[in-house]
Amino acid sequence: MKWQGRRASRNIQDRRASPGGGRRVGSRGAAQGIGGVGLIAVLIIGYFLGVDVSPLLDGGALDDSSTQRSAPLSAEEREAGQFVAVVLADTEEIWTQVFREQVGEVYRPPQLVLFSGATRSACGGADGASGPFYCPPDRMAYLDTAFFDVLRRRLGAGGDFAAAYVVAHEVAHHVQNELGILPRANQMRSQASEAASNRISVQIELQADCYSGIWAHYADARLGVVEPGDLAEALNAARQIGDDTLQRNAGRRPMPHTFTHGTSEQRESWFQRGYDSGQIGQCDTFNTSRL
Repeated sequence: MKWQGRRASRNIQDRRASPGGGRRVGSRGAAQGIGGVGLIAVLIIGYFLGVDVSPLLDGGALDDSSTQRSAPLSAEEREAGQFVAVVLADTEEIWTQVFREQVGEVYRPPQLVLFSGATRSACGGADGASGPFYCPPDRMAYLDTAFFDVLRRRLGAGGDFAAAYVVAHEVAHHVQNELGILPRANQMRSQASEAASNRISVQIELQADCYSGIWAHYADARLGVVEPGDLAEALNAARQIGDDTLQRNAGRRPMPHTFTHGTSEQRESWFQRGYDSGQIGQCDTFNTSRL
């Protein structure tokens, strides 16, 4: 992926800070959280066992006095932050055009919070065990850039375009929020049985994969930043984080009724669908007979 030397988004909060407070990149005020000690080992446990391990980490209010990091950002961390800012800028440009052309509305981009170990969000305490996520109440995506190492070393999904897919997927949840899809789906989940709620969750995630494919479509067709092999990296990332593959790699028999993100085949297929079409209308996972 061609990203060096290109425009970076200003909609970034960088909370991977030295003691004394979070750094803020952009124009909306000071950061409200401080990154903490890395919890990447716990994150790996959560992904491979298919369980939410946040209760082990006390996901409530964080104590700033115990979560400050003592070291400045490494060169690798700084580069990861620059990379994310460029990818986020691309999503802003692409979704602004897509909303104008396909929706007839103005796209309001999200903020993206970079953190290390733990931080706060309007959805509660955020930590590495949850992986990258989007919080609808504050319209922010959250990312511990250490997840890129997990993606590459532990999940077998290396490459810069695979990392960009992670960013694009969380932005895709923001797109769902902007379109009113996410609040309706979450309302349905709150009133559904566990099995039905899991299925709705899968529909949400697969649609986000499809929207990520739309991002890749226009990153290739309009921005010209996609290089040979990039699409394969994104598809491999989608495949490696399918529920069935994660459970199988954890030594467990895949249990479809517990899936919340979709199988590897589904995730790869819906990303490809978005990439091939470039159309929001082709990503309706809620009104199809076959996911």
